[in-house]
Amino acid sequence: MPDTPAQIDASLEIVRAVYENLPFNRLLGLSVTDLQPDQAGFTFAMRNELIGNSVHGILHGGVISAVLDTTGGLTATAAAIKRRPNLSKDEIIAWIARIGTIDMRVDYLRPGRGKRFRSSGTVMRTGNKVAVTRMELRNEGNVMIAVGTGAYIVG
Repeated sequence: MPDTPAQIDASLEIVRAVYENLPFNRLLGLSVTDLQPDQAGFTFAMRNELIGNSVHGILHGGVISAVLDTTGGLTATAAAIKRRPNLSKDEIIAWIARIGTIDMRVDYLRPGRGKRFRSSGTVMRTGNKVAVTRMELRNEGNVMIAVGTGAYIVG
């Protein structure tokens, strides 16, 4: 374990930078708004390029799924960073490149209407190899659009 909260915070800042600079995350407009060892989240704005139903102006289901998956991955990464003491920046970046989705389930609860959206993820369990997370997507009115659970390889 990193010896101090400052070491964890420094590692999480590297994680934040990696996730915010992934090309697909930039395409979606994702901005990390919450990053702690047990939870994480993004915000993004509705744009024409993200619309899946042009008649109703709602988010594409694939965008919803991708955002939940990315949120789960960020959450799993944040939870697992505590198990990687004293890694250098380059080692953290190399480790993140090996993290991947094992399985994910999405439940679409309502149409993705809104101008701004917020995703959040919490850790259900983290082991040496696998982390399991729960994710939510809400609009600016705090209406829950979708929920998901995901399993991620982290070791």
